Amino acid sequence: MQKIFVTGISTEVGKTIASSIITEALAADYWKPVQAGDLENTDSHKVASYISNTKTVIHPSSYELKTPMSPHAAADIEGVRIDRFHIKEPETNNHLVIEGAGGLLVPLNEEDTMFDIIMPNYKVVVVSRHYLGSINHSLLTINWLKHKGYDVSLLFSGDANPHTENIIFQKTGVSLIGRIEEEPFFDKSIIKKYADKFRHILETL
Repeated sequence: MQKIFVTGISTEVGKTIASSIITEALAADYWKPVQAGDLENTDSHKVASYISNTKTVIHPSSYELKTPMSPHAAADIEGVRIDRFHIKEPETNNHLVIEGAGGLLVPLNEEDTMFDIIMPNYKVVVVSRHYLGSINHSLLTINWLKHKGYDVSLLFSGDANPHTENIIFQKTGVSLIGRIEEEPFFDKSIIKKYADKFRHILETL
C-alpha cells in the first residue's frame, strides 16, 4: 500500500486539489495531520466534497487550529504546543494520502518543521505552480527532499510555463505526474477526470 505525502513549493499552490485527485485516483484514505484555519471548511471537508468513490476514509487531523497562520504561530496564539510525536499516522489497510500544511519547512514549533513528520517510507509529491520566484522554491523543495533520500514526483498546477518547467526538470531529474490546468472551478466530475488521467502513473510511483 502506498503512502503519499503531498507538499507544495509554497502556500496556495493547489495542494488540496492535488490531494483530492490522488485520493480519488487510488480510492485512498486521506489525512491532514495539522489543520490551521477555518475549521468549518477544512481541507478535509474540501477533499470529502470533491471525491466520488465510497472507499476513502477521511481521518481526523492530529491538531486543529482555528487561526489561519503558520501552525507554530496558530498554536502559540491558542495556547497549544504542537508535539510531532503526538502526530500519529492513522491505521489503515488502504493507500494513504497525507497533505502537509504550507511548504516543506513550515514550522510546527520552535524545533520541528513539516518535514519532520514525513516518514522515510512515504513517497512525496511536490505541487509546483508558476509565479515569480517559483523556480527557486521548486528547486529548494525538490533538492532538499532528494538529498534526504525521498522518492519525489512533481505535479504542476496552473497554466504551463515551459521556461520554468524545463529548468526545474533539468536541475532535478524528477518524474512528472502531470498538470492540473487552470480550471474555472473544481467539482467531483473535474476531480474524477484528473483522477482517471493520472491513475496509471500514480499506481506505479
